[in-house]
Amino acid sequence: MLSAESASLIRATLPAVGGALDEITTRFYATMFAEHPELLDGMFNRGNQASGAQRRALAGSIAAFAGALLADPGTRPDTLLARIAHKHVAVGVTEDQYTIVHKYLFAAIADVMGEAITPDVAAAWDEVYWLMARALIAQEARLYLEAQVQPGHPWRQWTVIERRQETPDTISFLLRPADGACAPRARAGQYVSVRVQMPDGVHQLRQYSLSSAPGDQMRRITVKRVTGEGAPDGEVSGLLHRTLKAGDELTLSAPFGDVVLDDTDTPLVLVSAGIGCTPMVSMLEHLAATTPTRPVTVLHADRSPADHALRADTRRLVGTLPDARATFWYERGAVEEPGSRTGLINLGTLELPADASVYLCGPLPFMREVRAQLLRGGIPARNIRYEVFGPDLWLADA
Repeated sequence: MLSAESASLIRATLPAVGGALDEITTRFYATMFAEHPELLDGMFNRGNQASGAQRRALAGSIAAFAGALLADPGTRPDTLLARIAHKHVAVGVTEDQYTIVHKYLFAAIADVMGEAITPDVAAAWDEVYWLMARALIAQEARLYLEAQVQPGHPWRQWTVIERRQETPDTISFLLRPADGACAPRARAGQYVSVRVQMPDGVHQLRQYSLSSAPGDQMRRITVKRVTGEGAPDGEVSGLLHRTLKAGDELTLSAPFGDVVLDDTDTPLVLVSAGIGCTPMVSMLEHLAATTPTRPVTVLHADRSPADHALRADTRRLVGTLPDARATFWYERGAVEEPGSRTGLINLGTLELPADASVYLCGPLPFMREVRAQLLRGGIPARNIRYEVFGPDLWLADA
C-alpha cells in the first residue's frame, strides 16, 4: 500500500523523525490544544497529557506503523491499529478530527525537523499518515455500526444501583440503564468510558473494565482510587470515590476493547496484578454462565489479601468451575489467605498448558515480566494477549 518512492524516503528519514517524535508530539499537542481547547473538554485525558503518556503512545504508534509499512510495503498493517480504534470510539473520535490532527502534527514535524523535511519527504510522511488515518477511520466506522451508536456519540445514562467497598481504595458500582432498556451488547474483557464533569467545569473521560459478565440489564465497574505517589492523584477516580452514590446517574459509553475472551475450548490462563483483576473476573463470570467445563488457571499478584479487589468473587467463581484453579501471590500477609504464596509472581513453579490462551492485565512492568516468564515456559507469543489501562506504552517503549 505504500508507494516505492515513499518507502525509500521513509526508510531514510525514519531514524531522524523517530528520534524527534517526543519533541514533535509535545509541540503538536501544545499547539493543537491552544487553538482547539474544546478538545480538552470531554475527549483527551489531561492527566495523560501532563505525564507525557499520551504523546509517548502517539509517537510509538506512528513509528510502529511506519516500521510495519517498511517491513511489508504491499500490505497495510490494520491489525496493529485495532487497539487504537477501540480507544478512539470509546471517547467519541470522529472522522473530521483526523484533518485537525494532520494540520498540527505536520506543522510540528516541519518546525522540529526544519530543512530535513523537504517537499518530497513531507509528501512521503503524508502518505503514511493518511494510510494510518484511513485505516483507523474504517475500523472506527465499523465499531460504531456494530455498537449501534452514532459516530462521536457512544454515550448513555446509567443509574447506580449499588456502591460496594471492595478494599480501602477500591469501590464497585453496580449500574443499569437509566431508561430501563436493555444494556448494549458487550463481550467479557471489554471496557466502558466514564464521562464526568470536574469541579472546574471540564469533562473528563476514563476507561474502566467491566468487572461482571456482560448481562442484559446490569453492569459493574470497579474503580481504584489512583494516588499519585509523587504525581497528581487521579482526578476522575477521586471524584467517583467521593461523590458517586446509589441513585445517582453516570454517563457511560458503549462497551469497546479488542482484548476479549475467545470462544474456544482451549485451556485458559488469566494473569493479573492489582486492579488488573477486573476483566479477569468478568471472564470468569462469563465462563461460569456459558462454558463452565473449560480448563482455567487464575493467577493474581497483589500487595496483600486486604488490597486484593474482588478476591471473594474470584474464589467463588473458581469454586463453581469444575476444572479451575487459582494461585495468589502477596508481598505481605499471605498467611491470611490459605494456599497463597509470599513474594512476587513466579510462573516457573507452575505447570501451564503449552497450548493455553493467556490474558494479562496489570501494571506494565508486571506484564513484561510475566510475558517473559511465559515465553521461557514454552507458551507461544501468539497465544499471549494483554490489556493496558491507559495509553499503550508497551508499543511506545518498543
